[in-house]
This record gives sequence, C-alpha cells and structure tokens, in this order.
Amino acid sequence: MRQCIMHFVGVLSLTAATAAADQESLPPLQDGKAPTNLTELWGNYDPGVEPLDTQVVREWEENGITLRHVVFTVGVFKGKPARLAGFYGFVKGAERLPGILQVHGGGQSASLDEVRGFARNGYACLSINWGGNKMEGVKDDEPNTDWGALDATQRHNSHYSGGKPDSKTLDDVESPRNNNWFLLVLAARRGLTFLEQQPEVDPDRLGVTGHSMGGKITVNVAGIDRRVKAAVPSCGGSGGAGGKLSGMPGAGVGAEKPSIYDATIDDRAYIPGITCPILFMSPTNDFAGPFDNMTENWRKIGSRIVGFTVAPHFNHRALPETSICGVLWFDQHLKGGFRFPATPELTVTLETASGVPRATVKPDRVADVAKVDLYYSIDPHCITRFWRDAEAKRDGDAWTADLPVLSTDQPLFVYANVSYPLTTERLGFRGSKPPATFMISSREAILLPEDLQTVGVKATDAPTRLIDDFGRGWHDWCRLEWANPHHWSVTTHKIKDPKWRGPDGARLVFDLKCPTDIVLRVTVTSNGWGAFPGLPWGRTYQVRKPIKGSPDWQTISVSLDELVAIKKDDASRKDDPSTLTSWATATELNFGWAPTYIQDGQEVPFGPENSQRNGWHEPREFRNLRWEGGSDAAASVAPAPAAPAPGELDATIQSEIKNSL
Repeated sequence: MRQCIMHFVGVLSLTAATAAADQESLPPLQDGKAPTNLTELWGNYDPGVEPLDTQVVREWEENGITLRHVVFTVGVFKGKPARLAGFYGFVKGAERLPGILQVHGGGQSASLDEVRGFARNGYACLSINWGGNKMEGVKDDEPNTDWGALDATQRHNSHYSGGKPDSKTLDDVESPRNNNWFLLVLAARRGLTFLEQQPEVDPDRLGVTGHSMGGKITVNVAGIDRRVKAAVPSCGGSGGAGGKLSGMPGAGVGAEKPSIYDATIDDRAYIPGITCPILFMSPTNDFAGPFDNMTENWRKIGSRIVGFTVAPHFNHRALPETSICGVLWFDQHLKGGFRFPATPELTVTLETASGVPRATVKPDRVADVAKVDLYYSIDPHCITRFWRDAEAKRDGDAWTADLPVLSTDQPLFVYANVSYPLTTERLGFRGSKPPATFMISSREAILLPEDLQTVGVKATDAPTRLIDDFGRGWHDWCRLEWANPHHWSVTTHKIKDPKWRGPDGARLVFDLKCPTDIVLRVTVTSNGWGAFPGLPWGRTYQVRKPIKGSPDWQTISVSLDELVAIKKDDASRKDDPSTLTSWATATELNFGWAPTYIQDGQEVPFGPENSQRNGWHEPREFRNLRWEGGSDAAASVAPAPAAPAPGELDATIQSEIKNSL
C-alpha cells in the first residue's frame, strides 16, 4: 500500500461479456495482454447475465423484520464457481423498497446489525461477506463465502496492491485482473443484481455503502455501475495522493510513480465515472480514506450532487452526528423524504489588512443552523495533524474567523462543520440512539506555502505553554467508550502542533479531580505513522499514575524519563530508547484508566479492590494541561520529505484496522 496517507489501491476489470453459468465468467486475455484502463478491464461485462443460483440457508423473523442467510454465485473462474454469502433483511410484507448494498471493512464480516438498522429505517438491505470470515449466528456446517479457484480475501493479502500471478489468481501474467479489488468490485456488482431481483425491492432505487475497505469498494462500484442511484463511502474511496500532495514535504507521501494500477485499481480511475449523488463520510485523520486525497481527487467527480460529513480529530471512526448522515442521504436520494442541506460554502482569504488569513463559511438554511465550527491546521501530515478550532463568529448569514500561522513556510488546511437539528424520526444502528443533531461539512481548502508567501501573509502566531484549559471540555480531543468507567480513552494530536509542542526537558503537568482511588494511564506516541520520516517509526511510551481519591483538585506531573516504551515483538526495535527522550516527535497524547501501575518493573494493584473494579466514572474533570520547566523555546523538528517505509506502514495499517473493529 502506498501513501500516508496511504490508501487501498484498487480494482480490476473485465474484458468481455460473461458466459453461461457452466462456462468461464471471464474470457482469457487477448494475446496475453493485461488490461491497461477501465474500458479494457470491464469491457462489455454485464453483472446480470449469469444466474445467481441463490440459496436461502436460513430465514427467521425479528420484530417484524424478515432476515435471511443467503448464498449466491459470483461467477465461475478457472472451472470452479465462486459463491458469496451474506445477510438480507426487510420489513415483512413491504413492497417496492429501496435497496441498500452494505459492504464490510477489513477483518470484518457481513453485518446483521447493519441489515436490521436499514430494515427498521425502511430499506431492504444485503450485507455481503466478501472476506469469508465467520458470520454471526452461522453454524460451522452452514455455507459461507467460497471463492473457489481464486481468493479475494485478506488471506491473500499481497494482492490488494499488485497483480502478480500465483495459484490463486486468474491470469498467468501480471494483470489488474489478479488484484483482489477486481473480484471484490465484481462481487459487489453481483450483490446489486441480487437486490434488483428481490420481489420486495424497487430495482430503480439501489444504493451502496461500506466502511474502510468497503468504502473503497463503494466508490469503485458507484463509478462503474449505473444501477447505483446513491452512494455513501465511509473511511475509504479517496484515492491515491497525487497532484499537489505528491511528494509534499512532511506529508509522508512519496512522489508519484505512475503504474498500470493507477488506471485500473486506484479510486482515481473510478471517481470521474460517478454520476449518482455521493456522500463522503470520514474523519479528518483517517488513514484509509485521507481527507486531503479526497479533496484533490474528487474535484474530477462526475456527480453534481456531492456531500461531506467529516468528524474532527478521529481516525477511522465516526461521531453519531456524522454516521446518521448516511441514512439521511439515502432518505433524500432513494426515498425523497428528506432534504439534505447544501454543502456549506467555504472561502479562505489570504490578502487581508492584518496579513492574517481569514475564513468565511456560508451555510445553507441559516435559520436552522445549530452550530458552526471552523477548523484549520498547519500540518502537512494528514493522519497525525491537529485541527485547531478557529472559533468562528457569526456575521449576518456567514461565520468568519482569523487563521493565524506560526510561519509562512507551513501549508494551510481549512474546513468547516455545520450542525443542524435532527427533527425527523430516524433510528440509530447497533442499538444506539440517534443524535440530536447531524453534521455536514464544507469542502477542504488546501493552500501551499507559496500561496501564503506570494500575497504577503504574516506569521503572527506564537507558541504557548498552556495546552488546554478545558474551558470547552474535550473539544480538542477524540473520546472513545466515554460511558465505560474502565475502557474510556481520550486522545489528542495537539502536542504535535508547534504552537503547543513541548519544550526540551519540560514536564507535562495537569490538574484533575477524582473522588475515588484510581490509576491514570498516560500514553504518548512518538512519530506515529512515520510523521517525521527518517526517524524511528511509531513507538508508544506510557506511565501509570496512582491517584488517591479526593474532592479537591490534584496536580499531576509527567516527566520524559517516566514514560517507558511499551515493548513490542519486533526485534528491529531493540535499539529504540526505552524511555521517551524528547517531546519533539510526540504525535499523540492519550489518557485512560488502568487496573494496575508499575513499581520496580512489576504490575502492582492500587487501592481497595472495589475501587479498581468501579473504575473512574463520569464526570472526569481536568484543567490546565500545560508544560512546566525545560527550555524557554519549544522543541522543533523539521519534517523531511521522505516517504514512510512500506513494511512499517502496512503493519500499522493492519493494526489500525483491527483496533477500529
């Protein structure tokens, strides 16, 4: 996988019409030559020609919803049929329903929760099990996905980025048709065929959605299959880093090296073909569907109706206010029962009287706006970037904010979120309640140092030792499992921003108020995602601080030598420092709860047993996170333009996929 920003590289194509069920679905290559573009790849392939031979393995009902475990044929390859399993559901007795194809992400399986959720909201939904993993409630002797002579699953992981032949590929020469993404898009298109043939489905109202790897498949299917009338990719489908992003210093992306896969596999090949309404749903710091890549590549999208919902500070996850937008998008474009607000208009003005850049956002339906947040960053590395809140102020029908910078040698990234009340009844998925508001985003503005320098932008910002006074709560953080007293976690990239970077030798200090005995876990990641190329890759350091319960504020201090490396099995890391030696390459700060602390190298329980069992419940009160001591100047590291090491990047991507499940 290449890029930082790296993205799953894409899909292969078919060259001619499919044959009957007892023949090969894909013809051999003509003269042994591999396809070099989408026309050659997909040719005249018709996903509706071959019989599906659908088997209903099991059918049951839940609260008025009919659910089925189904298996159907993808095609015949090298003499063996490939069969795809999935879950299908709809409200019993319903007719002419819009149909949703749901595509799971890496390491996951077909989702009953997604099927139930869409069914409760008035859709027929098929969730396909392309990865072949065990499906919920399915017995070992019941049929699952079987790719036959080929393998498009993550057990054949080497074939998501290339197309060299092996025993599990179609062609005996290097070819895009040997790439896993090709088969996955083909399988998804067959899933659309399944949906359009169901008696309760309106075949003219089909949508597709998916997360992560499923997000990429969503974009590629929407770009090649005109049956798709609306699409919502999540955390995927943004394409490779090209144009102004290619080789950008500090972005972690090497210069482009064009290959056959750019024209046949990468999302950039499919994006111009998308003509249906499409909603980009992703967080700002996502590794699989980078926000910056989408910003650049989707300029060429074929659709005139494009929306965005981008959660700040998160990586590969969503907020309830963004995830609900998926069903709202389908409600408008497949049902006609909802009107999604237009994308907010964002303008960044560099030529100002003060020399400070200024942003203006004009939202649709101003009278209905609940909140406007305007964010900007000076960090070229999109995964570990901290997004500053510019605290926009209303001015008539617009919101404006200044964007002070520390240096005109830094790029400038800007976008806005606009929140609206959710006044119509919608049901949340996975048992969650729908949020009170939904959030849509503007396009992102990307301005390079030369853009700032040409018009005379002034560097007026300055470093500060106060990182967060928590006057706005956890606004600059990413919170997970917040209601869980044991597994809650809160993370920020703020200490990576040069404005708040730790001075050499400084201590990290903060106040907290906790009524019970606990152990607070403080974790710092150094050079996460290779944000500072040429330096040791992503190492995590941690200290566990025993806290005695008290109704009063307590001051906690963390020094560099207290932060001890979390051991990893990778032998190549044996020479990495055992303790953090500088804040200069810190990319992430995390707080959480721990059941023990470390004393003389040993795990030691702290406090009464019941206090550890109870954990730390809300509210968790912090104040005045700051730097104390050390040098007067903040530590500085000039990022190099080199790209990250592919092996380390791939390992990190696989780890993050598992962590996001």
